[in-house]
Amino acid sequence: MNSKQFELLSSSKVLVTGGAGFIGSNLCESLLKLDARVVCLDNFATGKKENLSAIIDHKNFNLIEGDIRNIEDCKKAVSGVDYVLHEAALGSVPRSINDPITSNNVNVSGFVNMLVAAKDEGVKRFVYAASSSTYGDSEALPKVEDKIGKPLSPYAITKYVNELYADIFHSTYGLGTVGLRYFNVFGRKQDPHGAYAAVIPKFVIQFMKHESPVINGDGTYSRDFTYIDNVIQMNLLALTTDNKEALNQVYNTAVGDRTNLKELTELLKKYLTQYDPEIANVEVKHGPNRAGDIPHSLASVDKAKELLNYDPKYRIEDGLKEAVDWYWENLR
Repeated sequence: MNSKQFELLSSSKVLVTGGAGFIGSNLCESLLKLDARVVCLDNFATGKKENLSAIIDHKNFNLIEGDIRNIEDCKKAVSGVDYVLHEAALGSVPRSINDPITSNNVNVSGFVNMLVAAKDEGVKRFVYAASSSTYGDSEALPKVEDKIGKPLSPYAITKYVNELYADIFHSTYGLGTVGLRYFNVFGRKQDPHGAYAAVIPKFVIQFMKHESPVINGDGTYSRDFTYIDNVIQMNLLALTTDNKEALNQVYNTAVGDRTNLKELTELLKKYLTQYDPEIANVEVKHGPNRAGDIPHSLASVDKAKELLNYDPKYRIEDGLKEAVDWYWENLR
């Protein structure tokens, strides 16, 4: 990463919505290391206060407990802010299928509230978490930003609507926006518990307990699993780029590799058995395919490399090894 490019953050105030979540808390820590002043807005619906334990008393950190569905909370959070990293959302395709109304209220209405608050405050840039789910039923691989399909879940619809709103707020109000389509982000602090836990932390914890993880389908579905440090790099680049052509765009935020679920579980077993040899004997089971899931996901990151100078440092093996080490140390 270009540390010189990030120097402007040392004199800036940055709001991270959803800052107590997995990605948001990692972003807060990275910004504080760059001497930015950081405001975190979170209602703790999915975020956790323990994710902020290392920074809660930092002199440059301010926590606001509030909800993006409340416009007054949004206005309070953006007061005096230079930049916004909008991470707050209700993730999970299955959650959105079970409760589309709440997903829409948070992901669409809350997003518009944040756009309005940012516009009114005159923030310099609004970088937001978009999603690879926007590609929907498009079978083209790798995924290229300007070729999407029909959404396959309420969650996917909400994230695509975010992109449309961001574009309108740029063309109508002049708000500088950048959307980052996250591809299966994983790493330290990702919650392994709950009905909507992501596959990597969920499987890690199950292996550690000698419980059999269940793969949805035959294990051939594949994903572009993206380590958290690659995502942090993309956010910082999007915040600080002075390339005018790079603004008001959406970018794949991935690594450009494809790993299927069978390969993933084998890698997890490999790294975990270094701590506990018995994990090698844990059986992996299979269940039905999950509704709303796309079969394969692989990103082209050429656009991000060209316009943002993105240079992902972590391939799947490197990221998984670090993630496993973190889970073993923190969640045994």
